[in-house]
Amino acid sequence: MAASFRPDIQGLRALAVGGVVAYHFGLTALPGGFAGVDIFFVISGWLITTHLMREITETGRLDLWRFYARRARRLLPAAIFVILATLAAGTLILAPQEQALYSRGAMYAAAYTINLWLLRWSFDYFAADASSNPFIHFWSLSVEEQFYLVWPALLVFAAWLYPGRRMTVAVIGIVGLASFAACLWLTSLSPAWAFYFSPLRAWEFAAGGLATFAAPALWRHQSWLRAAQGWLGLALIALAYLALSEDLPFPGWYALLPVAGTVLVLLSGAGRQGDAPAGTRWQALAPAAMLSLAPLQWVGTLSYSLYLWHWPIIVYAGMLEPDLGVVQRIGCAVLALALSAATYRLIENPARRGDWPAAVARAFNTGPGAKPPRLFPGLALAPALVLTAAGVAAAYANAHLATRNIDPTQRDIEEAAEQPSIARAVDKSCLLDFHTVKPKPCTFGPADAAHTIVLFGDSHADHWSTPLVEAAKRNDTKVVTYLKSSCRASRLSTFNAVLKRDYTECDAWREQAISDIIRRKPRLVVISEFSIGNLTRDMSAASRKAETARWQAGLRSTLQAFSKAGVETAVIRDTPIGDSFADACVARALWWREAPSLCDTPRAEAANDGAAAQERAVVKSVPDTRYVDLTDRFCGSTECHVFIGGILAFRDRHHLATGFAETLEGPLEKALF
Repeated sequence: MAASFRPDIQGLRALAVGGVVAYHFGLTALPGGFAGVDIFFVISGWLITTHLMREITETGRLDLWRFYARRARRLLPAAIFVILATLAAGTLILAPQEQALYSRGAMYAAAYTINLWLLRWSFDYFAADASSNPFIHFWSLSVEEQFYLVWPALLVFAAWLYPGRRMTVAVIGIVGLASFAACLWLTSLSPAWAFYFSPLRAWEFAAGGLATFAAPALWRHQSWLRAAQGWLGLALIALAYLALSEDLPFPGWYALLPVAGTVLVLLSGAGRQGDAPAGTRWQALAPAAMLSLAPLQWVGTLSYSLYLWHWPIIVYAGMLEPDLGVVQRIGCAVLALALSAATYRLIENPARRGDWPAAVARAFNTGPGAKPPRLFPGLALAPALVLTAAGVAAAYANAHLATRNIDPTQRDIEEAAEQPSIARAVDKSCLLDFHTVKPKPCTFGPADAAHTIVLFGDSHADHWSTPLVEAAKRNDTKVVTYLKSSCRASRLSTFNAVLKRDYTECDAWREQAISDIIRRKPRLVVISEFSIGNLTRDMSAASRKAETARWQAGLRSTLQAFSKAGVETAVIRDTPIGDSFADACVARALWWREAPSLCDTPRAEAANDGAAAQERAVVKSVPDTRYVDLTDRFCGSTECHVFIGGILAFRDRHHLATGFAETLEGPLEKALF
């Protein structure tokens, strides 16, 4: 073991991976466990900066090829092995179209660029369910690897500008501040960029790097102070785990909790060998003693392999058994630990201790006693390139084979899920994005039609556009749409889960849209929106009652605005919400030779009958307003279905598949015309 080894850092790794695993395995007591990734980022900044600065100080140069070879030797073998194992398991569990999609993700994961691939997907409102992607957790490893690629060059640049610690501190500080400022700005403007884009996470690595320049002498004779700051750091980490949640704008300001906490713990354990004898009793009380406990050391040793394994295990387990209980989740954790221990012992540790440069040199040895030729230093990376190429090639081949395995039924499901509504097919911007405030009315049907109907609401109004436009054509009526993603027609200020803040753009858009619609004097305004029952199902009884009352008041206010203007309104009851993404679930069931009914959801959970009754009561209380309920087209007395009459009914959990929406043209025409 290296003399510079610090057990407290190993213990910190255990806390970091423990938080991530607990969060992903559904431990609600630690809603902020995802912040464990930020702890890893700070630790990496500390360790890499320490090692690189030591080499620069001692030799006056930096062997970048050897550095990259060491990093690849440390990370690649285990990662590629887990990627290949996950792909192999996926051929049995995932439907062919899922295999093809996630194999492409595996290609990016093998090349440590999956964060950029996920960034692209994050802007698609109707993208595939991220929680089903068994490779999504590689995003943080991609960010870290991209940091390893750039950070040494930054330190070399600082040394070239002016040798010495001050210039290096200045350069790291400037980079860190710029990264933090950009991260703060984009956390509210475009959270996906702030979360996935490595330059916007650079400040976390920089925090760890800057901490290495703090003089240990500051604490040498103040061991009590070091112990206190260590416990303060652990308290900040605990606060992050307990108080943060996925609903908060993250990283942003909130990421300072785990980052500052980790820095304090790292500093509290720095330079302990130089403590004065009087500080011995304080050393025993410092958090380093707790972090050095054997269980934490063991988990810290396995932390990298455990991080690799835990996510595909819980994803695949959730597919095989949608309602995982506590015992089953514990079983998944035990399996993850067992696979991690085996991977560490058989792959990760042997690869880490190997010497690739020497092995490459020996390959060029021509005989006994012969000296190997002088090699280009970059050849030390040859095994890393081979491993990466093997991972990318395997993922590409798996995607190609999966595509060939898609039978006609599977292809129909895929195409049904991808087919846009008639509104979005004509112009994607007819369903406005989160940031746009000015309404964009889209008109369908002849301009000289005798009548006008307005479709008003969120994406749940959009999926009715297909049958409504067709029904309107036969009744000499044109349809004008006012649609905005995640924005209800009801006058209800809401929190946007993607923007991680109050959805002020929705409130502004809604008022403008209502004014525009009233000026048009349409024959009828058709409203549909995501049911409030879907959002309140997990609330306490008191919170649910208060939120429902607020929503009823907002809906009544919108309906009264049209009623007072002499405009008739029809409210279409919201569609049921399923337990799983219908397209993936049905395709998976058929791949397993099971009936699509495997994906149905009990009506008591899916249909929101209670919320619908309250909605109906509001509609009845407002003149010139009617209620349209087509729930019996989706649900029986006990179950709500996702595959009806041989057609995929939903494209995901709650949006109608366009092909099935077309079959509702007759019932909708009867209800509205």
